[in-house]
Amino acid sequence: MERTILHCDCNSFYASVETLLDPTLADGPSAVCGDPESRHGIILAKNEKAKTFGVQTAETIWQAKRKCPDLRLVAPHREEYVKYSRRCNELYLQYTDLVDPFGIDESFLDVTGSMHLFGTGEQIADELRRRMREEIGLTISVGVSFNRAFAKLGSDYKKPDATTVFSRENFRERVWPLPANALLYVGRRAAARLDGLGIHTIGDLAACEPVFLHSIFGKQGDMLLRYARGEDDEPVRSFYAEREVKSVGNGMTFAHNLVGEEACRMGLTALCDNVGRRLRARGMVCQTVQIGIRDPAFHNRSRQVTLEQPTNSTRVLFETSLALLRAHWAMDKPVRLLSVTAANLLPENQACEQLSLFDGPQQAQTRQKQRELDKTVDALRQRFGNRSVMFANSVRKDKKGEPKEQKKP
Repeated sequence: MERTILHCDCNSFYASVETLLDPTLADGPSAVCGDPESRHGIILAKNEKAKTFGVQTAETIWQAKRKCPDLRLVAPHREEYVKYSRRCNELYLQYTDLVDPFGIDESFLDVTGSMHLFGTGEQIADELRRRMREEIGLTISVGVSFNRAFAKLGSDYKKPDATTVFSRENFRERVWPLPANALLYVGRRAAARLDGLGIHTIGDLAACEPVFLHSIFGKQGDMLLRYARGEDDEPVRSFYAEREVKSVGNGMTFAHNLVGEEACRMGLTALCDNVGRRLRARGMVCQTVQIGIRDPAFHNRSRQVTLEQPTNSTRVLFETSLALLRAHWAMDKPVRLLSVTAANLLPENQACEQLSLFDGPQQAQTRQKQRELDKTVDALRQRFGNRSVMFANSVRKDKKGEPKEQKKP
């Protein structure tokens, strides 16, 4: 039986939720942003009226205000976004349990088994749009197709508050003329490489020889070819299915640029503390540690290393991250953002400790003591709160040398 997949995408989600909290925002152009007085002043989301002025996500506030002087700016209310995201998925679950969230404001639905109750995929999409407006106060655009990739393309095709159907009968006429970068997972770099190869549309991509694409993009080329040809067979998982955790990471944009090793150590300590705690809470260890660095000019650098021993130790994560930073970054250069990611995860009870010829009883004892220390710190925080125990590296000193708590940006 042919599948019927929906992709539901909330229109201007953050801005729409803010308008529900403050209806006066609907009177003119508005945008959600960080603190306008600090460096965090970038546009996170904008409403439809702001879009007409050319306001774009991720541009700075001063750029947006230059385009639209009357732009109203509001700070984000993340807890409200989570609440409304949950309400959206609760609505979708009234039609099928095969609801697979694709971010906070998007979800895939497989309604193949529900159509005998609720009608065709297009009818279900129209009903969801109506109920979303009337019951929750948001609007969604819905793509309807026989696979996930084309359903996602359909929700992007026409906005706001629209239903688009890409069927097996019409996709060659409607999908193939679209630009290649409209296809799921064709990012900026992939689009640039495709363009350099003379592949400008999804139809151009579909006409490529598999061997040629594989030689350029590897497995990603195989996937993109399947998507372009309408051969995507990835299932929509049940909303209640356990999600496999592939990595655990944390990043932080700092209120002031970090310059020098002491400042970077402070930032890495807070990040590794968070990552290590989350790994231990999930009963996982990592085999790879990755750091991300962004400078004030928004240039990004990423480096990673594979560990000899899988770990969830905060200390090991910190020492590894610091070694990566020292090896690949000049400490006198300013750092705007740091991130630490633990990848290649294994269940803790399945990770085997490899013995080294140079690893004696003292090293094994040290690792055991570190595990016990981490567990003690986790237990204290669980009982008395996360701020009950703090690492010395996460505390900075004022000009007189007295400890001063680092403020969270």
